[in-house]
Amino acid sequence: MKIAVLPGDGIGTEIVAEAVKVLNVLDLKFEMETALVGGAAYEANGHPLPEATLKLAKEADAVLFGAVGDWKYDKLDRPLRPEQAILGLRKNLGLFANFRPAICYEQLVDASSLKPELIAGLDILIIRELTGDIYFGAPRGRRTAVDGHFPGSEEAFDTMRYSRPEIERIAHVAFQAARKRSKRVTSVDKANVLETFQLWKDVVTEIGKQYPDVALDHMYVDNAAMQLVKAPKKFDVVVTGNMFGDILSDEAAMLTGSIGMLPSASLNASNQGLYEPSHGSAPDIAGKGIANPLATILSAAMMLRFSLNQPRAADRIESAVKDVLALGLRTADIYSDGTKKIGTREMGDAVVAAITKKTTKG
Repeated sequence: MKIAVLPGDGIGTEIVAEAVKVLNVLDLKFEMETALVGGAAYEANGHPLPEATLKLAKEADAVLFGAVGDWKYDKLDRPLRPEQAILGLRKNLGLFANFRPAICYEQLVDASSLKPELIAGLDILIIRELTGDIYFGAPRGRRTAVDGHFPGSEEAFDTMRYSRPEIERIAHVAFQAARKRSKRVTSVDKANVLETFQLWKDVVTEIGKQYPDVALDHMYVDNAAMQLVKAPKKFDVVVTGNMFGDILSDEAAMLTGSIGMLPSASLNASNQGLYEPSHGSAPDIAGKGIANPLATILSAAMMLRFSLNQPRAADRIESAVKDVLALGLRTADIYSDGTKKIGTREMGDAVVAAITKKTTKG
């Protein structure tokens, strides 16, 4: 089982170190190789995604990814910014399906900003399409406007684009995932305004007919954003495009108490995947040892389940995380009165101890 370990920037190095620590106590044979990505790669090689890093990722069974980005790179030309590394990996590995589960652990109900009765037992799966939409559409750029409200002024433009095959394959992923859950899919679009998402709605409706056992409903993105905070438990599987999925999954993360608890998996047609926490590089707290590593540790569990065919090992990690939370151990982002605040390394150690304790007992 070959894993490309790409810690990246900011807190990425700290949180990935804890996930690797957890993987190393599972008594499984991994071949892990670390490489530079993002701003760290730009500093060393002049590009956020060097050829050596891309080659390693392509040859691996899975990629364990930290985070990229720092404000100091914001003035670079866009192709050289750290964030282009993750876009490049998605494109080159053919990663089209992003799984972002939003689960509210029983022990963290009070950490959410919503009332406990709204989020207790919350279990949502957001499936985000990764290869199309405005992030990859062409043409894009800047020019002098020749029409519109302000001709002769500078304007910028991006192109929102989706093809039928892209929508079909992500729809199949969503319906198949729903069959293993509560058999409900909500497709989120903006078909009342955007032709791109009228096509999305039409295609998802067509694919839905192939899954008569799964209930399908459609929701405009603005309403979906509202319903996520008004009645989040009405959702089961949510499938949407690249940009809407980016925004809604971060919103859903806060329902769980902290984005530091939200793992993610990005898969291609062969189940090769890139696994990363849904949060960013947080340069403001990098090096302070206070970042929450649980999203990265839970991402490693998803990696074991989806790409490495080790579901029992994934269960062990997820069970250990629940045990640690039950002990009242918290990083700063999920801390509340009556719990014990610990740092990044201590949280990783606690998960390792929980796994080792159960292994010894078992």
